[in-house]
Amino acid sequence: MVAGESELSKSTLINSLFLTDMYRDRRLLNAEERITQTVEIIKHTMDIEEKGVKLKLTVVDTPGFGDAVNNTECWKPVADYIDQQFEQYFRDESGLNRKNIQDNRVHCCLYFISPFGHGLRPLDVEFMRALHHRVNIVPILAKADTLTPNEVEHKKRKIREEIEHFGIQIYQFPACDSDEDEELKLQDQTLKDSIPFAVIGSNTVVEAKGRRVRGRLYPWGIVEVENPGHCDFVKLRTMLVRTHMQDLKDVTREIHYENYRAQCIQSMTRMVVKERTRNKLTRDNVTDFTIPAFLPGIDIETEKLLREKDEELRRMQEMLYKLQKQKKNC
Repeated sequence: MVAGESELSKSTLINSLFLTDMYRDRRLLNAEERITQTVEIIKHTMDIEEKGVKLKLTVVDTPGFGDAVNNTECWKPVADYIDQQFEQYFRDESGLNRKNIQDNRVHCCLYFISPFGHGLRPLDVEFMRALHHRVNIVPILAKADTLTPNEVEHKKRKIREEIEHFGIQIYQFPACDSDEDEELKLQDQTLKDSIPFAVIGSNTVVEAKGRRVRGRLYPWGIVEVENPGHCDFVKLRTMLVRTHMQDLKDVTREIHYENYRAQCIQSMTRMVVKERTRNKLTRDNVTDFTIPAFLPGIDIETEKLLREKDEELRRMQEMLYKLQKQKKNC
């Protein structure tokens, strides 16, 4: 998922990351249309190949985010979309046919931060705090070519400080094992130190010292997209596609989804207990309780299944506590 206000080159970066043109048919809105525009959710699916491995990638775009005059709760459609994917997976997982479940959960959100200003805007803080318990947030410092190297480092430091100050939980890179290769440890530490990734996107090929490279041509020189000395584009792509793709999926499954799932079961159990306590239900009239609509196909008409759900909830809460403690220690 990509999110952030317009004119931060989100589309260009996605095209640069995956060497495609996903937005060729998009109609650009004028200023008047953007004032009243609501946040949309648009999915693009493509097939990519990395080191001989074919992958199906879904990019979820959020046009209209932050563009209106009144941006109160403009993050809500995004949060609702993420929850809907969790709910659909929960339905499929609870059904009879669980062998071929399609996973449409959002595993990562690239949140684009404007390079203009002194750090995070209130909207940035509100968005990330609303979603950090739902999805892995990776902050992106957009349009790095508008800043000097010193300004990039200053803004990165400022954004990291504000993320910590506001209690925003962005994606945490897993710690390397003590017996890991030193080169791998160095690469991992370099990625951690690069947050937020300062990026430049370009689909244009330019000539630089006899070489043809993707970049931007300015009167004073060329900015190369894939030059680590110019921006963090290569580091971001390495993290997303090569080194941390599986961990992003694991964290989504083990923490964000399990947290959602535990809340569903806890809510359901709480409603059952409340109904039983209020009406002093017997085993016979427990079956009169109406199961929430988002749990089709689950038969919870007996005391035995209720006890199983209570026990499952307890185990999940213990597991979530251990996982969150491990992430915090890392």
